[in-house]
Amino acid sequence: MGYQKLGVNTGHRKAMLRNLVTSLFRDERINTTEARAKEVRSIAEKLVSIAKRGDLAARRQALAYIYEEEVVRKLFDSIAPKYAERSGGYTRIIKAGQRRGDAAQMVILELV
Repeated sequence: MGYQKLGVNTGHRKAMLRNLVTSLFRDERINTTEARAKEVRSIAEKLVSIAKRGDLAARRQALAYIYEEEVVRKLFDSIAPKYAERSGGYTRIIKAGQRRGDAAQMVILELV
């Protein structure tokens, strides 16, 4: 199976992942569960690679996924140029202990 269902239905999952990716690029780090972080990481890596192309088609592809226009602007103008020399591995996952309540493994997902 290529992805995790994360315990929610398809529409909810897609919206949740889009929100998490948008937040990651806006704040450059997010706090979430390990399972969600792993899903968000693969999407974020692909979006950074798209942004590195920097053309109009790439910008429209990013706009189709990311909710906020400002965040797409930030991705293209400040985030993507930082990784011009890098060929992947734009994010890191740091374990942050367990969540009170359901003891889910929490992590910090941040841009390198």
